[in-house]
Amino acid sequence: MSNNTSKSSGVDIDLGNRCSKNAYAISKSTFKNRQGRPGMPVMDVDGLFSSMIDFNGTKIGISSDGIGTKVELAERTGIYNTLGFDLLAMVADDLAAGGFVPTNISNIIDADFLDYDIIDSLMNGLKAACDFASVAISGGEIAELGNRMNGYGERMHFNWCSTAIGILHESLKAPLDGKALSEGDVVISLKSRGFRSNGFSLLRKILSEKFGDKWHNEKFGEATYGEAVLTPSLIYSPVVCEFMDNDIRVNGVVHVTGGGVADNLGRILRDEKFGAVLDNLFDPHEIMTHIQQLGKVSDEYAYRYWNMGNGMFVVVNPNDADKALQLAGKKGYQSRTAGVINRSGRITIPAKNLDYPIE
Repeated sequence: MSNNTSKSSGVDIDLGNRCSKNAYAISKSTFKNRQGRPGMPVMDVDGLFSSMIDFNGTKIGISSDGIGTKVELAERTGIYNTLGFDLLAMVADDLAAGGFVPTNISNIIDADFLDYDIIDSLMNGLKAACDFASVAISGGEIAELGNRMNGYGERMHFNWCSTAIGILHESLKAPLDGKALSEGDVVISLKSRGFRSNGFSLLRKILSEKFGDKWHNEKFGEATYGEAVLTPSLIYSPVVCEFMDNDIRVNGVVHVTGGGVADNLGRILRDEKFGAVLDNLFDPHEIMTHIQQLGKVSDEYAYRYWNMGNGMFVVVNPNDADKALQLAGKKGYQSRTAGVINRSGRITIPAKNLDYPIE
Protein backbone atom coordinates (compact mmCIF):
# COMPACT_ATOMS: atom_id res chain seq x y z
CA MET A 1 0.00 0.00 0.00
CA SER A 2 1.12 3.55 -0.67
CA ASN A 3 1.02 6.53 1.67
CA ASN A 4 -2.57 7.03 0.46
CA THR A 5 -3.52 3.98 2.55
CA SER A 6 -5.25 6.19 5.08
CA LYS A 7 -7.68 7.60 2.54
CA SER A 8 -8.57 4.18 1.15
CA SER A 9 -9.28 2.94 4.68
CA GLY A 10 -11.51 5.93 5.41
CA VAL A 11 -8.93 7.71 7.58
CA ASP A 12 -6.87 10.63 6.25
CA ILE A 13 -4.22 11.61 8.84
CA ASP A 14 -3.42 14.93 7.17
CA LEU A 15 -7.10 15.88 6.93
CA GLY A 16 -7.56 14.85 10.55
CA ASN A 17 -4.67 17.08 11.59
CA ARG A 18 -6.16 20.03 9.69
CA CYS A 19 -9.60 19.48 11.24
CA SER A 20 -8.10 19.22 14.72
CA LYS A 21 -6.08 22.38 14.21
CA ASN A 22 -9.16 24.25 13.04
CA ALA A 23 -11.33 22.92 15.88
CA TYR A 24 -8.70 23.95 18.43
CA ALA A 25 -8.44 27.43 16.92
CA ILE A 26 -12.21 27.87 17.28
CA SER A 27 -12.06 26.54 20.83
CA LYS A 28 -9.16 28.84 21.67
CA SER A 29 -11.27 31.83 20.69
CA THR A 30 -13.45 31.09 23.72
CA PHE A 31 -10.57 31.24 26.23
CA LYS A 32 -11.37 34.93 26.74
CA ASN A 33 -14.64 33.91 28.35
CA ARG A 34 -12.75 32.81 31.49
CA GLN A 35 -9.90 35.31 31.35
CA GLY A 36 -8.90 36.23 34.88
CA ARG A 37 -11.59 33.97 36.34
CA PRO A 38 -11.65 30.39 37.69
CA GLY A 39 -11.41 27.92 34.81
CA MET A 40 -9.09 30.06 32.69
CA PRO A 41 -7.23 27.90 30.10
CA VAL A 42 -3.46 28.36 30.42
CA MET A 43 -1.36 26.81 27.63
CA ASP A 44 1.63 28.34 25.86
CA VAL A 45 1.88 25.73 23.08
CA ASP A 46 -0.94 24.54 20.83
CA GLY A 47 -1.60 20.94 19.80
CA LEU A 48 -0.39 19.13 22.93
CA PHE A 49 -1.91 15.99 24.43
CA SER A 50 -3.97 17.73 27.12
CA SER A 51 -4.88 21.24 28.22
CA MET A 52 -4.50 23.07 31.53
CA ILE A 53 -7.03 25.25 33.30
CA ASP A 54 -6.40 27.42 36.34
CA PHE A 55 -8.76 27.51 39.32
CA ASN A 56 -7.47 30.30 41.54
CA GLY A 57 -3.92 28.93 41.43
CA THR A 58 -4.81 25.23 41.28
CA LYS A 59 -3.64 23.89 37.93
CA ILE A 60 -5.90 21.20 36.47
CA GLY A 61 -5.23 19.15 33.33
CA ILE A 62 -8.13 17.97 31.18
CA SER A 63 -8.27 15.47 28.32
CA SER A 64 -11.06 13.86 26.28
CA ASP A 65 -10.89 10.80 24.02
CA GLY A 66 -12.54 7.49 23.17
CA ILE A 67 -11.63 4.01 22.05
CA GLY A 68 -12.74 4.44 18.46
CA THR A 69 -13.47 1.44 16.29
CA LYS A 70 -11.73 -0.95 18.68
CA VAL A 71 -15.30 -1.36 19.95
CA GLU A 72 -15.95 -3.57 16.94
CA LEU A 73 -13.29 -6.02 18.11
CA ALA A 74 -15.24 -6.52 21.33
CA GLU A 75 -18.44 -7.01 19.35
CA ARG A 76 -16.72 -9.60 17.18
CA THR A 77 -15.03 -11.55 20.00
CA GLY A 78 -17.55 -11.08 22.80
CA ILE A 79 -14.72 -9.81 25.04
CA TYR A 80 -15.72 -6.52 26.67
CA ASN A 81 -13.86 -6.41 29.98
CA THR A 82 -10.55 -5.16 28.55
CA LEU A 83 -11.87 -2.02 26.84
CA GLY A 84 -11.76 -0.05 30.09
CA PHE A 85 -7.96 -0.16 29.94
CA ASP A 86 -8.10 1.34 26.45
CA LEU A 87 -10.53 4.06 27.52
CA LEU A 88 -8.51 5.12 30.55
CA ALA A 89 -5.17 4.83 28.76
CA MET A 90 -6.24 7.28 26.07
CA VAL A 91 -7.01 10.08 28.54
CA ALA A 92 -4.77 9.26 31.53
CA ASP A 93 -1.68 8.94 29.36
CA ASP A 94 -2.52 12.16 27.51
CA LEU A 95 -2.62 13.85 30.92
CA ALA A 96 0.68 12.25 31.94
CA ALA A 97 2.19 13.58 28.71
CA GLY A 98 1.46 17.07 30.00
CA GLY A 99 2.94 16.38 33.43
CA PHE A 100 -0.42 15.86 35.12
CA VAL A 101 -1.29 13.18 37.69
CA PRO A 102 -4.64 11.66 36.54
CA THR A 103 -7.25 11.76 39.30
CA ASN A 104 -10.79 11.42 37.91
CA ILE A 105 -12.61 10.14 34.85
CA SER A 106 -16.15 10.63 33.58
CA ASN A 107 -17.46 8.49 30.73
CA ILE A 108 -20.39 8.19 28.37
CA ILE A 109 -21.71 5.05 26.69
CA ASP A 110 -23.93 5.71 23.68
CA ALA A 111 -25.79 2.53 22.66
CA ASP A 112 -28.56 1.50 20.32
CA PHE A 113 -30.22 -0.52 23.12
CA LEU A 114 -29.03 -1.65 26.53
CA ASP A 115 -27.50 -4.99 27.42
CA TYR A 116 -26.99 -5.23 31.19
CA ASP A 117 -24.23 -7.84 30.97
CA ILE A 118 -22.20 -5.84 28.44
CA ILE A 119 -22.51 -2.64 30.48
CA ASP A 120 -21.49 -4.56 33.60
CA SER A 121 -18.44 -6.01 31.84
CA LEU A 122 -17.40 -2.62 30.44
CA MET A 123 -17.66 -0.88 33.80
CA ASN A 124 -15.89 -3.62 35.74
CA GLY A 125 -13.08 -3.41 33.20
CA LEU A 126 -12.90 0.35 33.67
CA LYS A 127 -12.84 -0.18 37.45
CA ALA A 128 -9.87 -2.55 37.10
CA ALA A 129 -8.04 0.03 34.95
CA CYS A 130 -8.77 2.82 37.42
CA ASP A 131 -7.57 0.68 40.33
CA PHE A 132 -4.34 0.12 38.39
CA ALA A 133 -3.83 3.85 37.79
CA SER A 134 -5.26 5.22 41.08
CA VAL A 135 -8.08 7.07 39.30
CA ALA A 136 -11.67 7.55 40.52
CA ILE A 137 -14.71 7.22 38.25
CA SER A 138 -16.59 10.35 39.27
CA GLY A 139 -19.33 10.60 36.65
CA GLY A 140 -20.90 9.11 33.59
CA GLU A 141 -23.91 8.69 31.32
CA ILE A 142 -25.56 5.82 29.50
CA ALA A 143 -27.70 6.91 26.55
CA GLU A 144 -29.95 4.85 24.28
CA LEU A 145 -29.83 6.23 20.73
CA GLY A 146 -31.70 3.53 18.83
CA ASN A 147 -30.87 3.29 15.14
CA ARG A 148 -28.42 6.18 15.38
CA MET A 149 -25.92 3.52 16.50
CA ASN A 150 -24.87 0.39 14.65
CA GLY A 151 -22.05 -2.11 14.61
CA TYR A 152 -21.17 -5.78 14.21
CA GLY A 153 -23.48 -8.62 15.23
CA GLU A 154 -26.83 -8.58 16.97
CA ARG A 155 -25.91 -7.58 20.53
CA MET A 156 -25.64 -4.04 21.87
CA HIS A 157 -23.72 -1.62 19.64
CA PHE A 158 -22.06 1.31 21.32
CA ASN A 159 -19.48 4.06 21.39
CA TRP A 160 -17.46 4.81 24.54
CA CYS A 161 -15.76 8.13 25.27
CA SER A 162 -14.46 9.88 28.36
CA THR A 163 -13.02 13.01 29.87
CA ALA A 164 -10.36 12.85 32.58
CA ILE A 165 -8.81 15.47 34.81
CA GLY A 166 -5.60 15.57 36.81
CA ILE A 167 -3.40 17.89 38.82
CA LEU A 168 -0.05 19.25 37.70
CA HIS A 169 2.69 17.22 39.35
CA GLU A 170 4.09 19.05 42.36
CA SER A 171 7.60 18.99 40.90
CA LEU A 172 6.50 21.11 37.91
CA LYS A 173 5.74 24.80 37.63
CA ALA A 174 4.24 24.51 34.15
CA PRO A 175 2.95 21.70 31.89
CA LEU A 176 5.40 19.69 29.82
CA ASP A 177 5.13 21.35 26.43
CA GLY A 178 8.56 20.83 24.87
CA LYS A 179 10.09 24.06 26.15
CA ALA A 180 12.16 22.20 28.75
CA LEU A 181 13.90 20.07 26.13
CA SER A 182 17.63 20.35 25.54
CA GLU A 183 19.91 19.02 22.86
CA GLY A 184 21.34 15.71 24.08
CA ASP A 185 18.32 14.74 26.18
CA VAL A 186 17.65 11.00 26.13
CA VAL A 187 14.46 9.52 24.70
CA ILE A 188 13.29 6.51 26.71
CA SER A 189 10.73 4.23 25.08
CA LEU A 190 8.16 2.29 27.10
CA LYS A 191 7.10 -0.83 25.25
CA SER A 192 3.49 -1.25 24.17
CA ARG A 193 1.38 -4.40 24.40
CA GLY A 194 -0.03 -4.03 20.92
CA PHE A 195 -2.00 -1.59 18.78
CA ARG A 196 -3.43 0.28 21.82
CA SER A 197 -6.59 2.08 20.63
CA ASN A 198 -5.78 3.58 17.26
CA GLY A 199 -5.25 2.47 13.70
CA PHE A 200 -8.08 -0.06 13.68
CA SER A 201 -9.82 1.23 10.55
CA LEU A 202 -6.80 0.29 8.45
CA LEU A 203 -6.23 -2.92 10.40
CA ARG A 204 -9.82 -4.10 9.88
CA LYS A 205 -9.68 -3.21 6.19
CA ILE A 206 -6.53 -5.29 5.67
CA LEU A 207 -7.83 -8.33 7.54
CA SER A 208 -11.29 -8.26 5.97
CA GLU A 209 -9.77 -8.06 2.47
CA LYS A 210 -7.53 -11.04 3.28
CA PHE A 211 -9.92 -13.30 5.20
CA GLY A 212 -13.45 -11.99 4.61
CA ASP A 213 -16.09 -10.82 7.07
CA LYS A 214 -15.26 -13.48 9.69
CA TRP A 215 -11.58 -12.55 9.82
CA HIS A 216 -11.67 -12.30 13.61
CA ASN A 217 -12.17 -16.08 13.90
CA GLU A 218 -9.08 -16.95 11.82
CA LYS A 219 -6.18 -18.37 13.80
CA PHE A 220 -3.07 -16.33 14.55
CA GLY A 221 -0.72 -18.59 16.45
CA GLU A 222 -2.54 -19.96 19.49
CA ALA A 223 -5.09 -17.13 19.44
CA THR A 224 -7.47 -15.72 16.85
CA TYR A 225 -6.87 -12.48 14.98
CA GLY A 226 -9.70 -10.95 16.96
CA GLU A 227 -8.06 -11.80 20.27
CA ALA A 228 -4.59 -10.78 19.10
CA VAL A 229 -5.57 -7.27 18.03
CA LEU A 230 -7.89 -6.73 21.02
CA THR A 231 -4.91 -6.80 23.41
CA PRO A 232 -5.67 -4.09 26.02
CA SER A 233 -3.63 -0.91 26.24
CA LEU A 234 -0.95 -0.63 28.90
CA ILE A 235 -1.46 2.49 31.02
CA TYR A 236 1.77 4.47 31.44
CA SER A 237 0.72 7.31 33.76
CA PRO A 238 1.78 5.43 36.94
CA VAL A 239 5.39 5.05 35.78
CA VAL A 240 5.62 8.63 34.45
CA CYS A 241 4.44 9.87 37.85
CA GLU A 242 6.94 7.52 39.50
CA PHE A 243 9.74 9.18 37.54
CA MET A 244 8.71 12.64 38.72
CA ASP A 245 8.13 11.42 42.30
CA ASN A 246 11.77 10.28 42.34
CA ASP A 247 13.30 13.55 41.10
CA ILE A 248 14.02 12.35 37.57
CA ARG A 249 14.24 15.39 35.32
CA VAL A 250 11.44 14.67 32.87
CA ASN A 251 11.66 17.25 30.07
CA GLY A 252 8.99 15.85 27.77
CA VAL A 253 6.50 13.00 27.44
CA VAL A 254 4.93 11.64 24.25
CA HIS A 255 1.85 9.41 24.13
CA VAL A 256 2.16 7.35 20.93
CA THR A 257 -1.42 6.89 19.69
CA GLY A 258 -3.09 8.21 16.54
CA GLY A 259 -0.35 9.65 14.35
CA GLY A 260 2.12 6.97 15.37
CA VAL A 261 5.74 7.58 16.30
CA ALA A 262 6.46 10.47 13.95
CA ASP A 263 3.45 12.77 14.39
CA ASN A 264 3.23 12.37 18.16
CA LEU A 265 6.91 12.96 18.89
CA GLY A 266 6.75 15.97 16.61
CA ARG A 267 4.21 17.63 18.92
CA ILE A 268 6.81 18.39 21.60
CA LEU A 269 9.68 19.08 19.17
CA ARG A 270 7.93 21.49 16.86
CA ASP A 271 7.70 24.67 18.93
CA GLU A 272 11.40 24.90 19.81
CA LYS A 273 12.52 23.43 16.45
CA PHE A 274 14.13 20.30 17.90
CA GLY A 275 14.60 16.96 16.18
CA ALA A 276 15.42 13.42 17.25
CA VAL A 277 17.37 10.36 16.18
CA LEU A 278 15.60 7.16 17.22
CA ASP A 279 18.21 4.46 16.72
CA ASN A 280 17.10 1.91 19.33
CA LEU A 281 13.32 1.63 19.23
CA PHE A 282 11.49 -1.48 20.34
CA ASP A 283 10.74 -3.75 17.42
CA PRO A 284 7.11 -3.91 16.28
CA HIS A 285 5.04 -6.74 17.71
CA GLU A 286 4.72 -9.83 15.54
CA ILE A 287 1.05 -9.09 14.86
CA MET A 288 1.98 -5.59 13.67
CA THR A 289 4.61 -6.65 11.17
CA HIS A 290 2.36 -9.48 10.02
CA ILE A 291 -0.58 -7.16 9.29
CA GLN A 292 1.78 -4.59 7.78
CA GLN A 293 3.02 -7.27 5.35
CA LEU A 294 -0.50 -8.50 4.58
CA GLY A 295 -1.57 -4.97 3.66
CA LYS A 296 1.69 -4.02 1.95
CA VAL A 297 1.92 -0.99 4.26
CA SER A 298 5.22 0.87 3.90
CA ASP A 299 7.44 1.47 6.94
CA GLU A 300 7.13 5.19 6.27
CA TYR A 301 3.38 5.00 6.69
CA ALA A 302 3.33 2.38 9.48
CA TYR A 303 5.52 4.49 11.77
CA ARG A 304 3.20 7.43 11.20
CA TYR A 305 0.04 5.40 11.83
CA TRP A 306 0.80 2.81 14.54
CA ASN A 307 2.98 2.79 17.66
CA MET A 308 5.09 -0.05 16.22
CA GLY A 309 5.89 -1.43 19.67
CA ASN A 310 6.57 1.90 21.39
CA GLY A 311 3.65 3.13 23.49
CA MET A 312 5.18 6.16 25.20
CA PHE A 313 8.37 8.21 25.05
CA VAL A 314 9.75 9.94 28.13
CA VAL A 315 12.50 12.47 27.45
CA VAL A 316 14.88 12.84 30.39
CA ASN A 317 18.15 14.51 31.28
CA PRO A 318 20.96 12.12 30.22
CA ASN A 319 22.21 11.91 33.82
CA ASP A 320 18.84 10.48 34.88
CA ALA A 321 18.38 7.90 32.11
CA ASP A 322 19.76 4.88 33.99
CA LYS A 323 17.69 5.67 37.08
CA ALA A 324 14.56 5.99 34.95
CA LEU A 325 15.17 2.62 33.30
CA GLN A 326 15.64 0.98 36.69
CA LEU A 327 12.46 2.49 38.09
CA ALA A 328 10.47 1.45 35.03
CA GLY A 329 11.67 -2.14 35.47
CA LYS A 330 10.67 -2.14 39.14
CA LYS A 331 7.19 -0.98 38.15
CA GLY A 332 6.90 -3.83 35.63
CA TYR A 333 7.36 -1.81 32.45
CA GLN A 334 9.75 -2.77 29.65
CA SER A 335 11.88 0.24 28.70
CA ARG A 336 15.01 1.15 26.79
CA THR A 337 17.02 4.16 25.70
CA ALA A 338 15.58 4.73 22.24
CA GLY A 339 17.35 7.83 20.98
CA VAL A 340 18.47 11.38 21.57
CA ILE A 341 17.16 14.90 21.02
CA ASN A 342 19.02 17.11 18.52
CA ARG A 343 18.55 20.34 16.59
CA SER A 344 17.93 18.81 13.17
CA GLY A 345 14.25 19.68 12.87
CA ARG A 346 13.68 16.08 11.72
CA ILE A 347 12.83 12.72 13.23
CA THR A 348 15.01 9.96 11.83
CA ILE A 349 14.76 6.21 12.35
CA PRO A 350 18.02 4.90 10.85
CA ALA A 351 17.15 1.18 11.07
CA LYS A 352 14.18 1.77 8.75
CA ASN A 353 15.85 4.51 6.69
CA LEU A 354 13.05 6.87 7.68
CA ASP A 355 13.32 10.66 7.84
CA TYR A 356 10.31 12.78 8.83
CA PRO A 357 10.49 16.59 8.66
CA ILE A 358 8.80 18.30 11.59
CA GLU A 359 6.19 20.66 10.21
